[in-house]
Amino acid sequence: MHETGEDFRSGFACFVGRPNAGKSTLTNALVGQKVAITSSRPQTTRTAVRGIVHRDDGQLVLVDTPGLHKPRTLLGERLNDIVKTTWAEVDVVAVCFPADEKIGPGDRFIVNELAKVRRTVRIAVATKTDLATPEQLGEHLLAIQKLGQETGTEWAEIVPVSSVSGDQVDLLAQLLVAMMPPGPPLYPEGDLTDAPEEILVAELIREASLEGVRDELPHSIAVVVEEMRLREDRPADKPLLDIHANVFVERSSQKGIVIGHKGSRLRDVGTNARKQIEAMLGTPVFLDLHVKIAKDWQRDPKQLRRLGF
Repeated sequence: MHETGEDFRSGFACFVGRPNAGKSTLTNALVGQKVAITSSRPQTTRTAVRGIVHRDDGQLVLVDTPGLHKPRTLLGERLNDIVKTTWAEVDVVAVCFPADEKIGPGDRFIVNELAKVRRTVRIAVATKTDLATPEQLGEHLLAIQKLGQETGTEWAEIVPVSSVSGDQVDLLAQLLVAMMPPGPPLYPEGDLTDAPEEILVAELIREASLEGVRDELPHSIAVVVEEMRLREDRPADKPLLDIHANVFVERSSQKGIVIGHKGSRLRDVGTNARKQIEAMLGTPVFLDLHVKIAKDWQRDPKQLRRLGF
């Protein structure tokens, strides 16, 4: 067991940044296991999945918030509310700025919104440093500093990291833990996330459904795990987990895209999701997927509630 003496610190941090800024990948690199979903599609994280980093000197609970964006639908407004509440409740907000992209209006929008939240410590993280030359990185760090000055934001730290190569990930964990208040661990050792398994499974299915699909789909997919239980007639050393899940889209044209020609795409989605779920839960899985239409669910409060928002 860790020493939880005078020097032990524990608290909450959250990563923010525009879509694809590397937030989920960084969460996974710090926790050392895949807990937040990562996808090349913006706007895939919707649940505050927490990754938990256990260290000898402290415990860091990472809250993964949905990306902040200008709301166009009811779902958008609800996501933005979740974001603002989270920022006010955590100890540190780390803003991620990918080193392979120039700082733009999206970054400024987020930092300005963040300026409205009092008390929370802010740090800047230059992510994806493996994709930038040393010169580009130098310019990027200066641009982050300048953005801080222009928005009246004081960065407690500016840290360059690469989740892919692992460069400076440990340093970031160390700095974050040092900013937490003194206190005992908030979660038992061995816990990596407090999101219920159904939510993680639904997110993995959603991630698999989004891979390689045209841009019109991201917001329009919701996954609900209807049932998840161990098959009864199996010997203890050969368990099989039955998972029945529905993938909801808004229109029949989207249903066709998800299912693919003669069901080929849905089979791929099932295979990919099943492998990820088995790796996460450590149990063989039988995954039964159905695609259903929930017409215009993003704009309908009743359906939003049913789909877990």
